[in-house]
Amino acid sequence: MSVNELFTQRTRVWIPDQQEVWKAAEITKDYKEGQTVLHLRLEDETTVEYPVGSGRNPLPFLRNPDILVGENDLTALSYLHEPAVLHNLRVRFLESNNIYTYCGIVLVAINPYEQLQIYGEEVIRAYSGQNMGDMDPHIFAVAEEAYKQMARDERNQSIIVSGESGAGKTVSAKYAMRFFATVGGSASDTNVEEKVLASSPIMEAIGNAKTTRNDNSSRFGKYIQISFSRQYNIIGANMRTYLLEKSRVVFQAEDERNYHIFYQLCASSTLAEFKDLGLTSAEDFTYTSLGENIFIEGVNDAADFIKTREAFTLLGVKESSQMSIFKVIASILHLGNVEICPDRDGESCHVSRTDVHLKHFCQLLGAELQQMEHWLCHRKLVTASETYVKNMSAKQALNARDALAKHIYARMFEWIVEHVNKALHTSAKQHSFIGVLDIYGFETFEINSFEQFCINYANEKLQQQFNSHVFKLEQEEYMKEQIPWTLIDFYDNQPCIDLIEARLGVLDLLDEECKMPKGTDQNWTQKLYKQHSNSAHFQKPRMSNTSFIINHFADKVEYQCDGFLEKNRDTVYEEQINILKASQFQLVADLFHDKDDAPASKSARVNVRAAKSTPKAPNKEHRMTVGHQFRSSLHLLMETLNATTPHYVRCIKPNDMKEAFSFDSKRVVQQLRACGVLENIRISAAGYPSSWTYLDFFSRYRVLMKKSDLMSSDKKLVCSNLLQTVVKEPDMFQFGKTKIFFRAGQVAYLEKLRADKFRVACIKIQKTVRGWLQRVRYVKIRKSVLLLQRYGRGYLARRYAKFLRLTKAALVCQKQYRMVKERRAFLRLRRAVVTIQAYTRGMYTRRIYWESKDYKAQNEQLKVINTTLESEMTRMQKELENTKNRKSNEDEVTSLQTELQRLRQQLEEAHALRKRMEEEHSTEKLSLTQTVEELQKENALLKSEKEEMNQRIQQQSKSSEEGRSVGVSLQTELENERQNYQNLLKQFSIVEQRYDNLKEEMSLKKFQPGHNRNLSNQSISEIDSNVPSISTSEVGDTEDALQLVEEMGVDSAAMDIQVFLKLQKRVRELERERTRLQSNLDKMQELSQSKSSEPRTSSKEEDAADLAYSNLKRQELESENKKLKNDLNELRKSIVDRASESSSANDLPDGYNIVLSQLKAASEELDARKEEVLILRTQLMSSTKLLEERKEPVKTEDTVIISNTEPADKEEALQAYHQLCEAKKLLEAQLQNQSKTHKDELEALHTQIELLKNDIEKKQEMLNYTMSLSPEAQVEYSVQHEITRLTNDNLDLKELVEKLEKNERKLKKQLKIYMKKVQELEAAQAASRSRPELSRQVTVQRKEKDFEGMLEYNNEDEALLTRMLITDMIPSKVSSTVPCLPGYILFMCIRHADYINDDGKVESLLTSTINAIKKVLKKNNEDFEMISFWLANTSRLLHCLKQYSGDEAFMTQNTPKQNEHCLKNFDLAEYRQVLSDLSIQIYQQLIKVAEGTIQPMIVSAMLESESIPSLAGVKPMGYRNRSSSMDTDCHSPSSYTLQALIRQLGQFYGIMQEHGLDPEIVGQVIRQLFHCINAHTLNNLLLRKDVCSWSTGMQLRYNTSQLEEWLRGNNLYQSKAAASLEPIIQAAQLLQVKKKTSQDAEAICSLCTALSLQQIVKILNLYTPLNEFEERVTVSFIRDIQNRLQERNDPAQLLIDTKHTYPVLFPYTPSALSLETLHIPAVLNIDFLVRV
Repeated sequence: MSVNELFTQRTRVWIPDQQEVWKAAEITKDYKEGQTVLHLRLEDETTVEYPVGSGRNPLPFLRNPDILVGENDLTALSYLHEPAVLHNLRVRFLESNNIYTYCGIVLVAINPYEQLQIYGEEVIRAYSGQNMGDMDPHIFAVAEEAYKQMARDERNQSIIVSGESGAGKTVSAKYAMRFFATVGGSASDTNVEEKVLASSPIMEAIGNAKTTRNDNSSRFGKYIQISFSRQYNIIGANMRTYLLEKSRVVFQAEDERNYHIFYQLCASSTLAEFKDLGLTSAEDFTYTSLGENIFIEGVNDAADFIKTREAFTLLGVKESSQMSIFKVIASILHLGNVEICPDRDGESCHVSRTDVHLKHFCQLLGAELQQMEHWLCHRKLVTASETYVKNMSAKQALNARDALAKHIYARMFEWIVEHVNKALHTSAKQHSFIGVLDIYGFETFEINSFEQFCINYANEKLQQQFNSHVFKLEQEEYMKEQIPWTLIDFYDNQPCIDLIEARLGVLDLLDEECKMPKGTDQNWTQKLYKQHSNSAHFQKPRMSNTSFIINHFADKVEYQCDGFLEKNRDTVYEEQINILKASQFQLVADLFHDKDDAPASKSARVNVRAAKSTPKAPNKEHRMTVGHQFRSSLHLLMETLNATTPHYVRCIKPNDMKEAFSFDSKRVVQQLRACGVLENIRISAAGYPSSWTYLDFFSRYRVLMKKSDLMSSDKKLVCSNLLQTVVKEPDMFQFGKTKIFFRAGQVAYLEKLRADKFRVACIKIQKTVRGWLQRVRYVKIRKSVLLLQRYGRGYLARRYAKFLRLTKAALVCQKQYRMVKERRAFLRLRRAVVTIQAYTRGMYTRRIYWESKDYKAQNEQLKVINTTLESEMTRMQKELENTKNRKSNEDEVTSLQTELQRLRQQLEEAHALRKRMEEEHSTEKLSLTQTVEELQKENALLKSEKEEMNQRIQQQSKSSEEGRSVGVSLQTELENERQNYQNLLKQFSIVEQRYDNLKEEMSLKKFQPGHNRNLSNQSISEIDSNVPSISTSEVGDTEDALQLVEEMGVDSAAMDIQVFLKLQKRVRELERERTRLQSNLDKMQELSQSKSSEPRTSSKEEDAADLAYSNLKRQELESENKKLKNDLNELRKSIVDRASESSSANDLPDGYNIVLSQLKAASEELDARKEEVLILRTQLMSSTKLLEERKEPVKTEDTVIISNTEPADKEEALQAYHQLCEAKKLLEAQLQNQSKTHKDELEALHTQIELLKNDIEKKQEMLNYTMSLSPEAQVEYSVQHEITRLTNDNLDLKELVEKLEKNERKLKKQLKIYMKKVQELEAAQAASRSRPELSRQVTVQRKEKDFEGMLEYNNEDEALLTRMLITDMIPSKVSSTVPCLPGYILFMCIRHADYINDDGKVESLLTSTINAIKKVLKKNNEDFEMISFWLANTSRLLHCLKQYSGDEAFMTQNTPKQNEHCLKNFDLAEYRQVLSDLSIQIYQQLIKVAEGTIQPMIVSAMLESESIPSLAGVKPMGYRNRSSSMDTDCHSPSSYTLQALIRQLGQFYGIMQEHGLDPEIVGQVIRQLFHCINAHTLNNLLLRKDVCSWSTGMQLRYNTSQLEEWLRGNNLYQSKAAASLEPIIQAAQLLQVKKKTSQDAEAICSLCTALSLQQIVKILNLYTPLNEFEERVTVSFIRDIQNRLQERNDPAQLLIDTKHTYPVLFPYTPSALSLETLHIPAVLNIDFLVRV
């Protein structure tokens, strides 16, 4: 492309800047080639004329499109240059708070100077198994890439971490090792990974120190080699160290510290075990106080020292060895405080004999005090013939002392590293390894010395290796894609390396000068000037003769020559070393002994005399200079790195102030140039830095294609045609096998074309929409005008019509007025005439009335006289007839008297009809009352007889064990009979009271004055009259009855008050009767239980007497029932007669028919009681036969006892007397209870009277109020009142139903308890019977007990049983049978072992069962179906042990038959606990297998697959998705879709359902799996920038809705599984909502309640627009969110714990299956089991 096409208006560029390095600008005018000025506008709206052209500035760098800004990989940028890289890092670091960024194969890590929550185990698990480009950049991604390539390529790996001091190298290396320790944990119990991690605090303590740039700067380089086995588990490690900064031991610059271990030891000097060290504060020692600040903010040295000691212990360093190490360290501090006093001559010095620190030094190291005192101030010179001892000056002695201190520390450092390696060493064979190199980066200071020279030399070597590796990978990519390529020219720093390490190089000349006796730094410098003055990489400073400049790959560095020779020699006097070799302490002696030397004798002394013998050659190691050692170790390191696949981590220090998230562009650019990142960018930009797959390119740039090309199936051809059309230069792109490669800037050009296409389309859409809006506006205005015209014309027409109407109305008013005037006159005249006529006619009428009144009175008197005469005449005639017929027969006289009586009655009816009716009703009521009293007396007599019969049954149960069972059955039947009879009495009482109520109602209606009620009132009264008949027989509480009466109203209460009172009394009597019978039953059961163990004393005579007594009572009951039946028939007949008479007079209501129907029902009930009596007779006869069969003699003793049991008259009389006394006491108690009851009833009546009075007053007030209303209001008020009353009645009925249900439940519970007691009695009887024929007889009587639900097996068949049911069991065998069949069979076997009381068999079977299940699960530990099958069977066996345990808590839902199957002899609670624990283990294994199955599917199905086609957009991708980072396995996660995930969940659910797993457990499993789906999806979303977009949010919301729909379809929505998806649902909504205004922020805060603040901010930071038309989330908006949610108490963890497990609950689920009905299929091959 030409310059004219690129530098056009609105194009954005970068221009240099002194402060910010690079500044953004926008071209305001098209640039033509040849112009000298470029017109720009800066971001602050200022305009600039930027000079360009030949001899001036070149054209500025072009900016990338906004869609590419913030990319994870710098190589994804279309324009690859320094300002683009710097801007991308700044945006990611400051706006998104992302500290990691890829740059090809390099991971750029910027130190945030803040603790971030991105290194937890959840993050490690999230990156484990992922490809390097799939997730956001992270140190864990690099570590995973190295681990994966080691396993896939069978090649060793290396991770090279470099950077300036304070850039975070040590932390990065530490986290990489933590990743390997977590992912590749040791397979055994050696905990090698913990030891690897434990080496870090030790090495930090002895090798790290505070510098001006970093509080924890590593002052040495280390290469940790982590060894792996064939299974890729950590088996060991090894550490190599490089160039320890020994000078820091004796010197620290201002605001710096010595190594951490010195301060840690001083901080812990107060401990008891360290009192002998003689340490105090670090300020008191020279070597720790030179920096003038012994503290680090936020660091606790004492706490760190505890961690250091713990790490020593974990690595196997003994306490004695630790104390020896601490003594050596303390001795160095004391050595630094040894004061060397100069002598007067200035050529010698001495140490005071009273120097405390020297004494401590010698004591701690076990050295001779005098010798050390001597050789600190003297040195020995050895010549060929003699040995001389020479004094040293004070300065020389101080240097020798410092050299000794450095040497001691270096030896101790090496000893610790050696022992750490021993602890990490393994005897197992190493299969492969991963090395982590933590080495210093390129350094340049104001004063650069020997240490900086070595460090920069090492970085030159590493940069050379880095350049060659990047070049190699670049070319491999092109060769793999089969595209033509040319050799890329890259910077080769081999000349600089040759300058340093070649023959006669800097190091070689330095070693040569060190060998010279009088070699100096100045002489060495002059040799460098002479030898390398012509080298392009070497320069001599203009103003100095004691320094030199080397042009490194990163920058020019000037080195000061002072101290080079001394540091390179590292001179230590041998005499001092020999003293330490002779130490009393073995560890100190070992520190200074060479490996080839034999250990020195403890009594060795230094001989200071002259010797003529040949001097001992110095140690080879002493002769080897520091530079030579460093060069050798560096060559060994490079050989190791070249033999591995390297991975690079470049740590960047963002600022020198150590401020959190502060970005200094100058410092960052300086480090980017130094660490090789820009060189990597340059190499990438020289080739084809951008690459697209054909499908991604087609999806992204399809808008530039023709319509005909879109229909083509050959995507490669379509892409080729497009590029040949839009890109004129063919060298700008290349077509590979799977990708299209572009030169730098081509993707930006394509993005520009795409944006222009969209811009044109947007303009067209805007034009069309604006035209449509104007058209709509015009149509709306036109419609409004027409509407206004219509309304205007209408208004004028209405106004004219109104005028016409007014005119007509005026005429009508005139006409009417005139008519009214004339009519009023006429009416006035007519009223006057009518009034006159009325008064006249009235006067004449009154006159006639008074005349007729006199005639009427006379007529009445005449009628009375005639009546009197008629009666006299009649009387006389009757007397005459009586006289004539007096002598006739008695029948005629009786008939005449009857006729006379009838005539008299007619006469009385004619005079006083109302009075006679009242007397008749009172007489009828009295007769009925007498009848009821007679019935009650008969009932009382019947009750007393029943009580006597009960007492007789009790005596019979006491006398005989066999008769006891008969008595119990009789007692039960009699109680049923008594209960039925009491129910009959209740119904009869109800009928009686209703009859009285109806009579009173009729009498009230008959004599009620006034008019009758209308039809609506009658219907309401009928409703009211029916209310009390619902529940009066059930109500037992007086207060409830009163409340019910009160709410029924005054009318109903007046009619039924007596019914309620009598019913209450009757209910109380029935309750007392029930209580008394219950107590009698309990006493009888207690007596029967106490007598069960006594010998049987029943006799034939007593049984016969009891049977006779039972027959007698039965006959009496029959007679009483007949009598009651006759009384009821008479009552019914009288009621029928009365009803017929009343019906003829139409005075009685239809209520009598109801009473008659109820009396008929009572009669039918009596018939039923009669049938029951017949049944009772039959049972008595059968029991009589049974007793006769049992009367055979058993033993002689029994016969003797029977013969001696003749009743004595005195004893019987005495017993009868006692019974009478007890009966008297009982009657007295009953009388007292009745008197108390009468008092309570009296009080209740008084209360009711008061309530009725109040109710009457309220009704009167209501009536008065109603009468005062209008007719319409009266109707409304009555309807409202009726609704209120019916509502209250409904509520009362509901409460009544609840009470009845409660009573029903209570009675059912009591019934179950009684049934259990009866079953226990039967079981006790069965156990007490020793004769086998009796048990057979029971079996014959109850056929349902033929199979008791037990399975019997022999002890030798136990192994076969467990093998057939457990070990060899296949779930498909029992798929068509009852679910959990093995569990049922095992329990039935346990039941039989319990039945025969064989505890050994029970214990053996349960133990073998549990062990066999564990064995099967261990063998099939990855089979979900098998695990689910045994989880269902184990839980079912556990439920059966609970259900049939006999505990009442587990028997509430059992059937009576199931209760019979309960365990009798053993309590298996302990085994229930063992099975419960086993079930939990199986459940956890099931969850683990299920999660392992769906975990590879989750991310692909939820985030990557297109559930909604063509919704996801495509963005330019970087260099990360190269072939070396991708797995080529056909089972790639990309093949999984949402439907595959749902099918897998459905398969799990179907398997669990088929195996009969409890629904609660199934719900918990599904909930756990949904938590796994949510956790992995959200974690990947939080760690992937490419999926944080609007389209992904839409896809994700659709996917979650599909999962929720699946839950609803399987009735699992209530299992809380849907709630576990809430975080990911809210994350999807967060991606979709607006993110611009404060209202949007408020909506997000209220929406995202399940997400933490960190997660919300992370998603907003990662949110990426898919095109340039979508806005990014601003930093201010994110800050607003943080301010609003800062009060939240969210956890510090960013990711969700994928290993979190919900607490599992195994709810008790009893089975409704009866064990005796269980069918065992023949396919199980367990024919050796016998059904019992």
